[in-house]
Parts: sequence; structure tokens; C-alpha cells
Amino acid sequence: MRKNVLWRKIARIVLMIAETLQISNERALDLFYKSRVYQMLVDSRYGLQTMSDTYILDEFKEELRG
Repeated sequence: MRKNVLWRKIARIVLMIAETLQISNERALDLFYKSRVYQMLVDSRYGLQTMSDTYILDEFKEELRG
């Protein structure tokens, strides 16, 4: 996946996190960048880039719960 496409995907997911958790975009970005889900997203071996934004958001929320 091209980096600019991946960055746009990350931006959409971060905005979804901020809205869902009712936190600032900056806080959402910080949480996401520190997550296992983010590490999997940027590593093409996992194939998470091909999943929907909603799926990735759900995985992130599950990680926060765990």
C-alpha cells in the first residue's frame, strides 16, 4: 500500500477514535500510535491495511479493553 494512502487511512481511523472515545484528535493519535493495532497496520505482513476502517477501529477498541 502506498504510504500516502496508508497515512490517509490512519487519519480517518484517528478521527473515528477521537469521536468514539470523545477525546481530542491529538490524544487519539497518541493512543493509536502506541497501540499494537497501529504496529500491525503499518506492517504489511499482517494485511491489516486491506481491512475496513471500522474493522481496525473495532480491533483498537478491543485492545483498549484488554
